[in-house]
Amino acid sequence: MDRAGPWHLQKHRHRHRQAAQGERLGCHPAPYRNRPLEGIAESSTVVAMTNRDHMRAFLRRAATLVAFIALLWAVQVVNWITGYGLNPTFGLIPRYLGGLDGIIAMPFLHGSFAHLMANTPPLLVMGGLLVATTTRALLPVNAMVIGLGGGLVWLFGSSAIHIGASGLVFGWFGFLVARGFLDRSLITLGAAMVGGVLYGSILWGVLPGQPGVSWEAHLFGAFAGAAAAFLVRTHIHAPRLGGVDLD
Repeated sequence: MDRAGPWHLQKHRHRHRQAAQGERLGCHPAPYRNRPLEGIAESSTVVAMTNRDHMRAFLRRAATLVAFIALLWAVQVVNWITGYGLNPTFGLIPRYLGGLDGIIAMPFLHGSFAHLMANTPPLLVMGGLLVATTTRALLPVNAMVIGLGGGLVWLFGSSAIHIGASGLVFGWFGFLVARGFLDRSLITLGAAMVGGVLYGSILWGVLPGQPGVSWEAHLFGAFAGAAAAFLVRTHIHAPRLGGVDLD
């Protein structure tokens, strides 16, 4: 037997020297080789949490939309009980100071249950597209659609009582179309156009000549929505490429 000792003792010493050299050179033990896999797992967890956050935000916005439409129906019931006395009191009357409050109240008032029934599906469709694709700044967008659109109706609208929520629908439509062009989002633009085709009045309702229809509210609502797309900073959550006028 030589000084090196048995072969298994030599092998043990060799491994000990390799481990010591590895520590001096900054090498890590074997378990650290799994770091890339741990990074992938952490990234997957972050993505899953982000998706859950988006879903929660969407559900909150969708619930707000449903609550808003339910409020419209509640106001309609009260309006019907009072013999539609809310319309002349709170409706928008152009160039009349007493009708200024109608800028805000106009979307909440309707001339009949049939009027509100006609507005409910496009409210759900266009509102659904809005809450599904726009991830923030919905309040400023709606404030601008109602404020600017209603203000223009008050300034330039025909002498009548303007009521109805379809001006808001046109505002959402104008916003989605303009924002789709600005963000190069074919999904947002295509969805808005499909909604417009399904509800053809969105495409021709901005033209004058329809008795009892406030085409001014439609036109100025669409204009206000398009202006909001340019002026309000929002984020589209979609893929990109490089007597009584009823409205």
